[in-house]
Amino acid sequence: MSDAYKQAGVDKAAGYAAVKRIGAAVKKTHNSQVLNELGGFGAFFALGKYNDPVLVSGTDGVGTKMLLALQQQQLSGIGQDCFAMCANDILCHGAKPLFFLDYLACGKLNPETAAEIIEGMAHACEMTGTALIGGEMAEMPGMYQPNDYDIAGFCVGVAERDALIDGTTVSEGDVIIGLPSSGLHSNGFSLARKLFTDTEQQLEGQSISSLLLEPTRLYINPIRALIEKITVKGMAHITGGGLPENLPRSFPDSLSAKIDTTSVPKQAIYQALQQFDLSEDDLWGTFNMGVGFCVIVSQSDADLAMQTLQQAGEAPFILGEMTSKATDEAVCLHHG
Repeated sequence: MSDAYKQAGVDKAAGYAAVKRIGAAVKKTHNSQVLNELGGFGAFFALGKYNDPVLVSGTDGVGTKMLLALQQQQLSGIGQDCFAMCANDILCHGAKPLFFLDYLACGKLNPETAAEIIEGMAHACEMTGTALIGGEMAEMPGMYQPNDYDIAGFCVGVAERDALIDGTTVSEGDVIIGLPSSGLHSNGFSLARKLFTDTEQQLEGQSISSLLLEPTRLYINPIRALIEKITVKGMAHITGGGLPENLPRSFPDSLSAKIDTTSVPKQAIYQALQQFDLSEDDLWGTFNMGVGFCVIVSQSDADLAMQTLQQAGEAPFILGEMTSKATDEAVCLHHG
């Protein structure tokens, strides 16, 4: 039966080899809350002691960034991208990521390729104290071309009910703090790949492809440190749709965010994008433009928030402030 299945395009031995290779990296992410090993029909995770726990979950992928990574054979960062897109999202509600699962689909499974992706994911999980407790590798000839891969992930975190952050307490005069991105992260690649036809072009000593494939930043550790120090009112992970679409998800409809775009640190990849014939609306409505994550705090807490984030290794900047909503715009971008 195995020979017939292999002739149909599915190599089970390749799958076993990939699982064997990633075992050590996955094991490093496990802690006392993980109650079983890889290989079962389900993964067991003990929640631990909480007074009134609420589970917060999120799922996402990496989009067409995968195409560029495969083309350049630079796959080590893709696993981190997948984890970060999910974990940074649930972080916005004050949730501590507990565990992560992945789904890897391909046309023909190459154990080395699959392992490189999953090992990058495991490393990201290990850095943030998150357990990689399960996943699926699906080899689907006919559905995908032989060299095609796609990946998605699912993250579960926890927060005490009375510590959930949903943006409802954000008010006029609150300060918006930005945290820098590491480039495009995992959004806007369909447009970026169309614009950058020569990805080997050099920009400040690096190729365009290297800048584009920089892994999505992980904000879990510095934000967890911040939450322990002050009352955070709202947070936003700036993904597809940029600031205009993501920041309003963190505050009430009655308010507007007044943003000073000149406060955002300049990044080479975004300076390169601004050379193309794109409007400011296209740029800020597609890409994060250098802002990876936003935190909203009261004015009285702003200095301590900046200090805490700096001590946690971040480079925060004052991005703007909350105002009453005078127009239909939830985010008002001021370009200087």
